[in-house]
Amino acid sequence: MKISVVDASNYFKGLLLLIRKDRKVTDEEVEFMRRIGKALGFEGQFCENAIQGILENEHIRDQPPRFSTKELAIKFIHDGLALSFSDNEIHPAEEEWLRFVAELNGLDLQWFLRERGDAAKRKSLHARIEVDDLTVEGLEVN
Repeated sequence: MKISVVDASNYFKGLLLLIRKDRKVTDEEVEFMRRIGKALGFEGQFCENAIQGILENEHIRDQPPRFSTKELAIKFIHDGLALSFSDNEIHPAEEEWLRFVAELNGLDLQWFLRERGDAAKRKSLHARIEVDDLTVEGLEVN
């Protein structure tokens, strides 16, 4: 699926905002965010700086992303749930935020609850994540 640079930026930033919801960033979350950044074609040092500074960066508005399509929002929720469960539990603030992202993007609450339940059963980082299906228009990923 081809996405715009704006959608790619919102995807990465949205997941960064998610990992700071519980006020701790785990090694699993760092690794996940590196994978996301690389898949979206962002420069490695930019991603590292963003990840390492997310807890202290008060200049980033905590605004949930609105995507250009529901399909992209679904992929984001799937990756967000995988990220939230990467430390074997989902913090209530993470779940609330993902639920709000789903609502903002026109996704059904019952769908979200089913997806959350499925993610809870897996409780591990997927070898393959949704962002692997995305190609950012105008960027070549090395």
